[in-house]
Amino acid sequence: MNRLPTLFIGLFVTFAAAWVGLVLFPYRELGDVQPVTDPFTGESHPRPYTENELAGRDVYRAEGCLYCHSQQVRGGRYNADIERGWGPRRSHPVDYIHDRPALLGTARIGPDLINIGAREPREMWHHLHLYNPAITSPGSNMPPFGYLYRTQRIGDEPSPDALPLEGAWAPPEGYEVVPTDRARALVAYLLSLDRTYNIPGTPDR
Repeated sequence: MNRLPTLFIGLFVTFAAAWVGLVLFPYRELGDVQPVTDPFTGESHPRPYTENELAGRDVYRAEGCLYCHSQQVRGGRYNADIERGWGPRRSHPVDYIHDRPALLGTARIGPDLINIGAREPREMWHHLHLYNPAITSPGSNMPPFGYLYRTQRIGDEPSPDALPLEGAWAPPEGYEVVPTDRARALVAYLLSLDRTYNIPGTPDR
């Protein structure tokens, strides 16, 4: 007895059901999500990434940051993300409308970063943290990304971008440490991660 037609129909139904459940239904529910507008300022949130921030997003992915950091504030009765200070509300689909793909992450070896630009808005802090996390966060198990920085001889006057390194972190006399373009782009991307705007109807727990 030839069972090929039955097998083919079974495979077709299986893949069709998966496509409907994983593609069609989510698209129908989320496909028309639009930015939210601040009623007082008229600003649209989230704003599109700049070219430099997109370049930094590529660095973020290439360096594997998403393997240790998530980008989603979870809600629910048994979740403490908001209590940890990772965001004022749980994440919403509108937060990711400019992300292709959304970098939700796979683990939380380090803290969630979806609002790191709001929690830590100082550009130099991020550079020091990337150069060596022990400078800003003693005891951190995050690896240093010193190779994103360049040690160079000081010219007629120090570079305005030079890292203020002291003690054991300081470069040799007459030298300075400055960020490369990849480091600057990565920090620009991290500073853009601010999803603290209000979305009407979004639970804050």
